[in-house]
Amino acid sequence: MDLQELKSTINNGESEKVEFKASFNDTVIETLVAFSNFKGGVVLIGIDDNATIKGIQTGKETLANWINEIKNKTTPYIVADAALLIIEEKTIAAISVIEYPIKPVSFKGKYYRRISKSNHLMGIDEIANEHLKTLNSSWDYFPDPYHSINDISFEKVNIFLNKSGFQNKLGLSPVESLMKLEMLRDGKMTLGAYLLFVKDFCLISDVQIGRFKSPTIIIDSVSLNSDLFGEVEEIMAFIKKHLMVEYIITGNPERTERFDYPVEAVREVVINMVVHRDYRDSSASIVKFFDDRIEFYNPGKLYGGITINDLLSGNYSSKTRNKLIARAFKEVGLIERYGSGIMRIQKICDEYGVKKPLFEEWAQGFRVILFKEKVSKIENDLENDLENDLENDLENDLENLSEREKSILEEIKQNHRITQYKLSEIIGISPKNVRIYIKRLKDKGFLKRIGADKGGYWSINELKNE
Repeated sequence: MDLQELKSTINNGESEKVEFKASFNDTVIETLVAFSNFKGGVVLIGIDDNATIKGIQTGKETLANWINEIKNKTTPYIVADAALLIIEEKTIAAISVIEYPIKPVSFKGKYYRRISKSNHLMGIDEIANEHLKTLNSSWDYFPDPYHSINDISFEKVNIFLNKSGFQNKLGLSPVESLMKLEMLRDGKMTLGAYLLFVKDFCLISDVQIGRFKSPTIIIDSVSLNSDLFGEVEEIMAFIKKHLMVEYIITGNPERTERFDYPVEAVREVVINMVVHRDYRDSSASIVKFFDDRIEFYNPGKLYGGITINDLLSGNYSSKTRNKLIARAFKEVGLIERYGSGIMRIQKICDEYGVKKPLFEEWAQGFRVILFKEKVSKIENDLENDLENDLENDLENDLENLSEREKSILEEIKQNHRITQYKLSEIIGISPKNVRIYIKRLKDKGFLKRIGADKGGYWSINELKNE
């Protein structure tokens, strides 16, 4: 980094790839770990939080000692680049790291990731996902430690191979076909293969479905613990059993049937639920069929850093939690292309003339609600325009917020029931400071609390239909 580049970096201030520190300490190493788990970055030591150049005192072995300390306190260890620079007749140190190829990196057993200008303490799911991405794999490609090939049905395997046309293309045996598809790896069955072709009862594919007459009265229910292809059909059979149908006279010899919900959209939601569920979570997938809506809940929030806004706009690159399972569903034509399901669900509901569906992260998972209410396409378009206007207004106002305030709003957008204590962990500030920032956001009209501290939730600028 030459002098001109250094001056420019200081003038631009801290960012997702730059941080200032007055002196070298453990927080420097924490930041380097966060950079390593993101896109890399540099810590400039000898500059305070206000971008004032204070300078540092160094000896002959200072940089070497710092590099060794960084190496000893990180796992897998980081080898940082370090250099001394002179600016305004003061010495500063620039310690930089690249994005580490084997993630995640930890500091004293804790894992951090850079978000905006802050170090975010990673949760268990984030740690596991980073590790899997590093291996260019996913959970369902790993060998099942509890089951063997004897626990799957080769009748189901053959049905899959025939539907996909895979077996006919290469003339392989079922076992050879599974090996070619990497569903058997090193002679062991993968977790994905077990879920796709399980012979009998499967504990981790648990789906609970109920027809509710009220929030507490269930008039019909079923529990499913079978293979994933079978579950899609069984869920659809239960829902179709409870759909109402009307007959439309069109002037043609035969009457036209119209269900109160668009069956294609229902099927798309069910397939997405089964394919993208986080099967590492012990919770069940839940389908609740009410008089006016159908709620689909899945364990596991959105994967790969995608937000609800990304989903609704289609402006994202699809990242699949269960690559093997998604690939299998695509092979038999149940998925047209990755990442397009949400857009299709919206389009189908719009064309069918029902209220647009709701997509939200809810209770450590993801929920989709399909509505029975009929609306015109004009009403849906007006609602979309209103939401877009509100969203644009919020984005314009966000420019006047501090980075801490923006970070808090972003976390609340992802989980409107998040606690102040959890915000403190994620943002990396004290609970007291979280309360101060939340009060500011309330005073500015960005945030309000709905309900009691326990059991209530956050609402952001009326943008979400809570």
